[in-house]
This record gives sequence, C-alpha cells and structure tokens, in this order.
Amino acid sequence: MKVKIALAGNPNSGKTTLFNALTGSNQFVGNWPGVTVEKKEGKIKGYTAKGDEAILVDLPGIYSLSPYTLEEVVSRNFLLGEKPDAIINIIDGTNLERNLYLTTQLTELGIPVIIAVNMMDLVKKNGEELNIDRLAKDTGCKVVEISALKGDGIDQLAQRAVAIAKSGMKTQPAHSFEGCVEHAIAHIEEAINGKVDQSMERWYAVKLFERDGKVRENLKLEQSLLDHIEQDIVSCEKEMDDDAESIITGERYNYIGSIIDDCYKKRVKKQMSVSDKIDRIVTNRFLALPIFAVVMFVVYYVSVTTVGAILTDWTNDTLFGEWIIPAAQGALETIGCADWLTGLLVDGIISGVGAVLGFVPQMLVLFIFLAFLEGCGYMARIAFIMDRIFRKFGLSGKSFIPMLIGTGCGVPGVMASRTIENDRDRKMTIMTTTFIPCGAKLPIIALIAGALFDGASWVAPSAYFVGIAAIICSGIILKKTKMFAGDPAPFVMELPAYHLPTVGNVLRSMWERGWSFIKKAGTIILLSTIFVWFAQSFGFEGGSFGMVEDMNNSILAAIGSAIAWIFTPLGWGEWKAAVAAITGLVAKENVVGTFGILYGFGEVAEDGAEIWGSLAGSMTAVAAYSFLVFNLLCAPCFAAMGAIKREMNNAKWFWFAIGYQTVLAYIVALCVYQIGTLLTAGTFGIGTAVAFALVIGFLYLLFRPYKESQNLTVPKSIAGKVRA
Repeated sequence: MKVKIALAGNPNSGKTTLFNALTGSNQFVGNWPGVTVEKKEGKIKGYTAKGDEAILVDLPGIYSLSPYTLEEVVSRNFLLGEKPDAIINIIDGTNLERNLYLTTQLTELGIPVIIAVNMMDLVKKNGEELNIDRLAKDTGCKVVEISALKGDGIDQLAQRAVAIAKSGMKTQPAHSFEGCVEHAIAHIEEAINGKVDQSMERWYAVKLFERDGKVRENLKLEQSLLDHIEQDIVSCEKEMDDDAESIITGERYNYIGSIIDDCYKKRVKKQMSVSDKIDRIVTNRFLALPIFAVVMFVVYYVSVTTVGAILTDWTNDTLFGEWIIPAAQGALETIGCADWLTGLLVDGIISGVGAVLGFVPQMLVLFIFLAFLEGCGYMARIAFIMDRIFRKFGLSGKSFIPMLIGTGCGVPGVMASRTIENDRDRKMTIMTTTFIPCGAKLPIIALIAGALFDGASWVAPSAYFVGIAAIICSGIILKKTKMFAGDPAPFVMELPAYHLPTVGNVLRSMWERGWSFIKKAGTIILLSTIFVWFAQSFGFEGGSFGMVEDMNNSILAAIGSAIAWIFTPLGWGEWKAAVAAITGLVAKENVVGTFGILYGFGEVAEDGAEIWGSLAGSMTAVAAYSFLVFNLLCAPCFAAMGAIKREMNNAKWFWFAIGYQTVLAYIVALCVYQIGTLLTAGTFGIGTAVAFALVIGFLYLLFRPYKESQNLTVPKSIAGKVRA
C-alpha cells in the first residue's frame, strides 16, 4: 500500500530537519523563510511493512493557508489538489499561539492530522509545562512530542503518521466559532453541498465567508448563490461589528487562547532568554552593521588568508606541485607518450583542473563558517538588519535572502527570488543577487589576494563588501526609474532562537556546496581546460598549422588579442587576462584554470613552488584589483544566466539584466584602475578624465531626488521580527 503524507508547519519550526530525519534526505537546512520554495519528496525509511511505501512531501514553511505568498499558494494547491492521506503538522512548542493558527486551518481540510510538537527540550529547559493529552483532546488530533534536532520521538511520530494515513480516518475540527459565525458558515455549507468534496465543506465554507477570491474563482458558483452567501456574511459582520476575515482571525485566536489556558503552564516570572540578550547587541541599531562587518571580515580572513591559505598552499605547492604533476610527467615520459598527449594531460587537464581544485580547501573552510552562521540563526538576523538599509534604497530585506543563499551558488540564489511577491522587487533582486561572491568566485579572490597582493588580509573581505555596495547602489539608482519605481514590499522575518547547529548539518551543508564545485571541476571546467590547452598549444607558426613553440602565435593568442583592447582602459589589456575573463563566463572557476594553463602551473621551480609569480608580473596591483572587481560584478556563469532567463521569463528582461551587470562591472573596474593609478603613480590621461566623469554621473544618479516624491508618501518600514 502506498500512502502520501504532507509535512506542514511554520518557517523555522524544524520542518526541514524533521524531513531529513524521516527520509534520510540530504536537503540543506536553512534558518530563514523561503528556503523550501517548492515541495520536495522522500520515502519514509524503516516504518512501513514489506511492500508498503510512505512518501513524505515537504511543503514550504507557511503561517496560514491564505493565498498571499507563493509559499502559501504552493502548499494550499497541493493539499486541495493532491489530497494527501495524512498531514504531519510540526509546531514549535515554545510558541504555540503562532503555530496553532495553521493547525486550526489544517484540521478543517478533512484530512487526518497528527501534530508533532517540536523543541520540547527547550520548553522543559525554560521551566514550562505542556500537557500533551489535553492538547490532543482540545485539537482533536494525535500529538507526539519530538526534538527534530536531537532525533527524540521521531520513530514514534513516523509509526503513528503511517498508521493514521493507512486508516483513512478523517480529522474533524474540534473548534467552533461564535453563534452568528457558525450560523453563517452552516448556511454556506448547505449552499455548496454537492459542489465540493464533502470532507472539505467546512474549509470551503470558511474561505467563502472570508471572501477568498481564489476559492470563489475556482468553485465557479452562480452569481445568485454568491449573492445569497454575501447576505449571510454581511448580516454576521453587522452583528460582530467587524469585517469577515478579521472575525475569523479573531475567532481562531480565541480558540487558541483557550487551548493554551488549558494545557500550557508558563513560568510565573518572565525572564529574558539568551537569544533576547544576544539580540540586544547583534541587532542593535548602531552596533548591528559594525558587528556584521567584523564577522564577515573574520570569516574571509580565516578562510582565505590564514587557515584556508595554509591548506590551499599545501594543495597547490605540495600535492600538485611536488607530487601529482611531476609524477604524471615522469610516468608519461617513461612509457614514451607522445608530446602532444603529454602536454594535454599534464599542461592542460592536470594543470588547469588542478589549479581550480587547489582552492577547494579555502572554499570548504568558508562553507563551514557560512553553514555555522546559518545554522545558529545569525544569518536570519542579518536579513532583518539589512531590511533597515535595503528599504531606504528601494529593496525589501527579503531580497537579501537570495543573496545569502547565493554565497554558495548563484543558481539557487536567483531561484530563491521566487519568494518575493512584488514583481519589480523580484526582478531587481534577480539582477543584483549574483553581485555577492559565490563559491565559484572564491578561487579568483584567493588567487588575486595571494599572487598579486601577497596574501593581504583586506582583499577577500573587500570583495564581499564590493558586492553589497553594488547591490545597494543598484537599488538606489534603479528605483528612480519608471521600470522599478514603487514602495518595497513589507517584510516580516522569522527569527529562530539561537542554538548550536549539529555537526552533521554543518558538514552536510559544507559538503553539498563543495561537492557541487568539485563536480563542476570534473565536467565543465575539464572541457574548458582542454579547449584552452588546445587553443594555446596550436596555431600557425612558420607558415604551417601545428603545435607552436611561442604561445603568442597560438589560436588563443589570436582570439585574445582581438578582444584585449576592450579591457585596456581597465589595466589588463594583455590577451591572457582577457581570455581568462571570457572563459569565466562559462564557469567562474575557469578564470583560475585558464591562468593555470597560461602561466605554467605545471612548471615547478626547484623548491616545488608553483610559478604564480609570472602572473603577478603581468599586471600592477591596481590592475589586479580592477580585474577582480570586473569578474565579481560582470555577468555570471552560463548556469546562473540560465536561471536568470528562467526566472525573468522574458528575453528583453534577461538581456537587460546581463547588460546591466556587464556595463556596471566595466564602469566600476575602469574607475578603480584609472583613479587608482592616479593616486598610486600620479598618471593622468583621457581614461582618468572619463573615470571622473563616470563617477560624477554615478553620484548624480545616486543622489538625485525621486520624481514621484511630491506625490508619494513613503511609509515607514513595517519590517518586524517574530521571535520563537
């Protein structure tokens, strides 16, 4: 027998952790709403009889079944359309009032519901008591205590959920509303009898009472019937002196209040929790941003400059430089391998891919830090903090969530923009999300910092804040155009209590991000390095085509020289750097792989150190930083471009986004090089004058007033935080 069970609950109630525990899924656990954009499925392992199968569907985290957000639409459509055999409703035991609001709606669907009360260890730690038996009686549902993080009660929950799903027993709502409300709902149920699934009559009746537009549209009721229903609603509104939707909301909370009074005993004296004490500092209006800057500086300093650098140096200098490359070279020469094949394997594949893989240790260290910050709840605070800033510049704090996700990879970051309801804000977020340095850009940052800035500690963190600055400035400028004008969407952020993430979740997150990078090195980057090796090894020399002695006579040199002039004002008009930047459009890691081939990663000095020095001698420090900025801000890799195209769903918007990113990158890189050269070398020329003109124009766009300011009243931020 095959049963389907839906997993529903509020954001940050532990839903995704429970899904992983029940299915063994490797899905990453996030600490902000919107990680689970679409439903995900997995088989519940070990709790079904032979021949049986239980499928668990992880629905997006939602607060209600009202169709106001994409997450609520996805969840509601699934529950109404798919009609699962049972629902596991996970609720946060430390905040029953908020979580039970969804429960009251789920029980009206006529689907068996089992309640999993999560974080019971925290409830007991806080000195509070929850009577599970009374909660089960008051809600009319089976109730199981669990701790998803620690795995307590998971077995019992799975067994009961599967049993309830097989039984086909329908859950009947245990609550009722005020007399006139129940009277109106009863009339509506009678009116729609036979037009909807009988088990869901009450849910549809309540939604019709609330004047839910999508329900009315889907049911396609006759206008005369709708008019009759409207009379009952208006009559109740007059008696209750409130609008219908507010009446239902109030009735639900009255019922929830009675449940809490009956089964929940709180501490007599309310004490400030540890999370509240920490938040008084880290979300402080004046301290929040400096603390965030320090945290990110430490993260990048340790990942790129100290611990990560030590591991990467060993990987590059010893593992590849002294062991793998010489061993491969020697082995191929011993067996008499052809020169061209030896060159392909050693100088092309091993040197190109090895140059990229050499930076994996730094990436893994960075991913561990990011996973810990996400898992403990700090990154959720950053989204809340950034809302204060973003809102002033035309973006909602919700736009920062895709950017946080984008620190691993730009593709899921772009896709996470689906959670933004406002179309203008969503498009702007898609255009700017990839400005944040993703994992693929970290090798470029590490290479520039190490080879051209002698491992300076400020380079890597500055790259992160260059991305933030690009996003903020883009928000200010674009919001002043007709395409993006308008107030940012309201933002309510779920802030989970601080807790130490499990080692398993941190390592899982690190490995998923790191493995994605390694797989790319074995596929896209491998093919790219083969192409680069071929193009730089073959060409016309001495009047014939073949392997060239001088790389400057190669096919790659010809291609690079044809486009290098474009980047001359940026300080790196030499063909090798130009080719590296172009190959970075396929995959950002290709920048390092291309340099690895062109600057002789396979050539090892007597002391075993790789010769990145030739790269350092090819451009000045200012030009190197210009190269870094351009590759950080320009159009992302092909995979991320594909995601942008899918999410924009419009060719003109797609090309506008790619064009905007590339032009902005070029302008910023030009200003960095021209003005930087003036300050460091005292050189002034036409390029410098153009750079100052661009800076003046940029400042004008940045500070010019909104044209709509005389007609629009910009509301104060209604960003809030909901504490568990």
